[in-house]
Amino acid sequence: MHLPVTIAELRASMFSEARFRHRSVKDELRENLLAKLDRRETILPGIVGYDDSVVPQIVNALLSRHNFILLGLRGQAKSRILRELVGLLDEFMPAIEGCEINDNPYAPICKACRLMLEARGDETPVTFIARDRRYVEKLATPDVTIADLIGDLDPIKAARGGHLLSDELTIHYGLLPRANRGIFAINELPDLASKVQVGLFNIMQEGDVQIKGYPIRLPLDVMLMFSANPEDYTARGKIITPLKDRIGSEINTHYPASVEEGVEITRQEAWMRRDEREINVPEFIMLAVEQIAFEARTDQRVDKRSGVSQRLPISAIENVISNAERRRLATGEPEIVPRICDIYAALPSITGKLELEYEGEQRGANAVARDLIKTAVGKTFEAYFEHIDCSEVIGWFNDGGSLRFSDADSAELCLTSFRHVTGLLDVAVQSGLTKRSQPELLVAVCELILEGLHAQKKISRSEERGYIAAKQEPRGQRYESFSRSGKIN
Repeated sequence: MHLPVTIAELRASMFSEARFRHRSVKDELRENLLAKLDRRETILPGIVGYDDSVVPQIVNALLSRHNFILLGLRGQAKSRILRELVGLLDEFMPAIEGCEINDNPYAPICKACRLMLEARGDETPVTFIARDRRYVEKLATPDVTIADLIGDLDPIKAARGGHLLSDELTIHYGLLPRANRGIFAINELPDLASKVQVGLFNIMQEGDVQIKGYPIRLPLDVMLMFSANPEDYTARGKIITPLKDRIGSEINTHYPASVEEGVEITRQEAWMRRDEREINVPEFIMLAVEQIAFEARTDQRVDKRSGVSQRLPISAIENVISNAERRRLATGEPEIVPRICDIYAALPSITGKLELEYEGEQRGANAVARDLIKTAVGKTFEAYFEHIDCSEVIGWFNDGGSLRFSDADSAELCLTSFRHVTGLLDVAVQSGLTKRSQPELLVAVCELILEGLHAQKKISRSEERGYIAAKQEPRGQRYESFSRSGKIN
């Protein structure tokens, strides 16, 4: 499509003065949102689990032309939501060429553009700005200053141009004016110093700013969005009251409501493809990894105020696949199939994402994480094996059998041991999760059974002896004990 290059051409195009002179960015967002709703299109593609909760509230805020804030714990897609809203802007926006603050060709607000318009009239050159360049984001930190956000007077500009310091032509614009006619987002708003929060007042209420106390009026057209942690927003009181009063809508985000929603998010975000090699991640592995986050969010040893980020299962499944990938390289197996032991190998991706209470600190992050994995695997096991009889497997251990293997052992080596456990392979096949002709997957299901029985305290596991009976009872017939090498002891 041919785009106009001067204001004269702009007036005669689809970007007419009648439509664009008084159209604010909030009107633009509202207009495009209404069109999407009318076409029944997805408002926030890629955002899972918010269709009936967060998304309707965001839609209401945008239709009301509100500046809004997203309140939520870490890892609840707050920043992702803010960035996705760029899709509601026009594909291209006309602006005066060379303007630092994206001035409207029909109603410029900076002095340099006004002077150019007076000098060149309808021949004033225009440019078009893509929607992704109209989004400006700033992470709030205590060292952010008014000059960073709004701007400052530049004495060098004044000296070179022969201007007074109070002249608008000496302004070095900050991030907020540079976001004019676009979206300006501030993440972690409570961390912004109080005096800087005060500087946002006029923008939100009157729509203008002042630089260094000089009465320079810049009626900026900006959609302001914020994010914050609820603990910072309420308990510590770091958002000053007048600023809170000027935020039109307060929207609370949340973690996935179900494990299935969490799995969908993890599949979407995690790096699960490795050099085009064959990777078969069983669904029960995905569910077990996701269940870890759900268990952590309710565990008394984990700090609820800090939350458990959705990044935990994302990082964990990446580590799980990496451990399985390492084993495949060592054993030469045809495909990468993660097992339960690979989840335990992913402990480093779990412990760093848990903020512990005093009881958890006393126990240690590794021990807490192991408990969470055990519980998560136990619940996953129940979902698949609730109506399947595992008594033969339990009986083998009760009669003195023990089993030990490593996450580095090949599928064939593991199966050599598993075949001697009465009923283990039969139960695995009966579940419908695998077939006898799939050795790597068969081993993964057998590990799920063993760890699930351990979680239910029907068998025990120790670092020295591996899987053993839940309690030592008088032994009748003694079964063979297998070491990790698969040889009879």
